[in-house]
Amino acid sequence: MSYFVLIPGAGGMAWYWHRVVPELQARGHEAVAVDLPGADQLAGLPEYTDTVLGAISDHDDVVLVAQSLGGFTAPMACARAPVDLLVLVNAMIPLPGETPGQWWDGTGWHAARVAAAQAGGYAQEFDLDTYFLHDVPAGVAAAGADHERPEADIVFGQPCDMERWPDVTTRVLAAADDRFFPLEFQRRVARDRLGIHADVVPGGHLVALSRPVELVDRLIGYLS
Repeated sequence: MSYFVLIPGAGGMAWYWHRVVPELQARGHEAVAVDLPGADQLAGLPEYTDTVLGAISDHDDVVLVAQSLGGFTAPMACARAPVDLLVLVNAMIPLPGETPGQWWDGTGWHAARVAAAQAGGYAQEFDLDTYFLHDVPAGVAAAGADHERPEADIVFGQPCDMERWPDVTTRVLAAADDRFFPLEFQRRVARDRLGIHADVVPGGHLVALSRPVELVDRLIGYLS
């Protein structure tokens, strides 16, 4: 049995993982979704990391799973706590000392997103429905409106405080229909920054909401 600690993306809502936690538990694992103070203008990556470390506590067989912006917090936590496996899901992959604000230009994200939109025939201008909710069931998307909160600006100016990527087994999961972080973009960033081949799962950027069973299938597959 593994202990899954699930880090959300921007906004920090533990609710994002609400379809994944029971699926993991049903398969005999422990799982906790971390709620981060995303809207707090006085809390950023150090505070996020402390919150994750509190969730890890003294547990063994820890699998840390990070979504989107959570990719900045995850390696900082791995540098300070024993983690058996780190899984990045549609996640930002930082360089040592890079800030989330620098990441966008550093990875060439904007050009990649626009090129994918042109190829896919959807709007190049960002909107929530097109880029985040296009494959999320309507009822889940409607419920999510009650859990939305903004991400405070402070985090985007804070560096990922690590000298190098932590010595932890790392896997990268990219959703095939992610429009925010397109698949080929994620593959390139994973290869260039970690030397890792990104595995592919069905779904969009919010894959834990749209395809939780398939996501858990892949997460469990990494344990064998």
